[in-house]
Amino acid sequence: MRRAVGAFLIVSAILAAGAAGLAVGRSNGPLPGWLDGFMPAAAKHRPASPEATGPVIYYRDPSGLPEYSLAPKKTAAGKDYLSVRASEDVSFEDKAPETMTAKGGDRGKIRFYRNPMGLPDTSSTPKKDSMGMDYLPVYEGEQDDDSSVKVSAGKLQKAGVQTEVAERRTLSTMVRAPGIVQEDERRKAVVSLRFEAFIDNVENVTTGSHVHKGQRLMRIYGPSLSSAAAEYLSALNASPNAGIGNQALKGARRRLENLDAPEKFIAEIERTREIPAYVSWPAPQDGEIVERIAVNGMRAAPGDVLFRIADHDVVWVLADIAERDLSLIDLGQKASVRLRAYPDRVFTGNVTLIYPHLMAETRAARIRIELPNPDELLRPEMYAEVEIATGAQAPVLTVSNNAVIDSGERQIVLLDKGEGRFEPRAVKLGRRGAGRVEIKEGLADGDKIVVSANFLIDAESNLKAALSGLDSGEKSQ
Repeated sequence: MRRAVGAFLIVSAILAAGAAGLAVGRSNGPLPGWLDGFMPAAAKHRPASPEATGPVIYYRDPSGLPEYSLAPKKTAAGKDYLSVRASEDVSFEDKAPETMTAKGGDRGKIRFYRNPMGLPDTSSTPKKDSMGMDYLPVYEGEQDDDSSVKVSAGKLQKAGVQTEVAERRTLSTMVRAPGIVQEDERRKAVVSLRFEAFIDNVENVTTGSHVHKGQRLMRIYGPSLSSAAAEYLSALNASPNAGIGNQALKGARRRLENLDAPEKFIAEIERTREIPAYVSWPAPQDGEIVERIAVNGMRAAPGDVLFRIADHDVVWVLADIAERDLSLIDLGQKASVRLRAYPDRVFTGNVTLIYPHLMAETRAARIRIELPNPDELLRPEMYAEVEIATGAQAPVLTVSNNAVIDSGERQIVLLDKGEGRFEPRAVKLGRRGAGRVEIKEGLADGDKIVVSANFLIDAESNLKAALSGLDSGEKSQ
């Protein structure tokens, strides 16, 4: 019985000691004084905690749970949250070494002290900010000039800062625009008469038929044309003794020409010395008949359109270019055209005209592209997708688009000067294309610049001071 009671008391004491040790360990506070008597070795080797300095910035859970508060607070068990001062807060900054590693020498002469929070404030003597944090010393050699930004190597690695070299490339921008196929206005003709006539017969040509120049379209009779032909025949048959000379002959022939009489009709009169009753009227050019109005037996007044003919060996593509891309378009540029009817084929032409006016409804400028169409695959009113490769043929200095920090009023890039120092550099931009931008001023070929994690360096304290320094320098100039 006594053994059972003794074992129970021993187990109870062990459990109580373990619970007390757990509570003390999780509290992160100093060990109780009475524990030093039982554990002199622990008390002897316990490191002395530095005294907390600075204002209270937040409160944490006393049991070590990841719970925090900006104001004093109690746990569910009624324990007070522990205050955390500025010097006790967790910092992800790399700790500066106390001494120079090179040859064990000192760090040199202190030039000045800078604000620890990155504000553009410096002091020639040691100083504390409003939160009780010490100003950081800046030694000789750590800053070459006021415009550079110092970033630790650890922070650069954590943020994934990447750099690239500014280099010369052929910058090409692809301008895409919708278009539509149209007939060449210079390759269209109409068939009409300069005199009143009657159509005796129309040949077997219809709308859509292809005709060749000189091919007979219809047979007509015109009283005025017959009268002029009779006068010309009389001049031809008259003897020189009749008093009709070369001038009269030329005048009679000119009258036929003014009536637009076909050459074959005049030649037949000269050959047969007879006046044909009907005249075969030919096609004025090669092409397709896009409209036929003439019918058998109709009366045609002077100027009436009887046929419309269009030559489709060359066609136009009219494309609408956005106003922002208009400066990239020049006459003579090559254009690639794709049609919905032939998606696997690319037709190539040249820009021959930029129309002088913009369309108010779409704020777009219209351009004309001429395309050869020997197979007549391109038909008027077809929809087209136009691509024009623009850009200078000579290489220009370019950087990645991600390298440029655009504030709206000016554009800057971050120049890598080595050893964690960066300098904001104002640049003048040019054309863009293929994810890159042309640098007209501000950089030289071979300069190393930051292309990723710019936000980190832009947020660094010294960058703000550097930008203010640039502003003051520009104002002084």
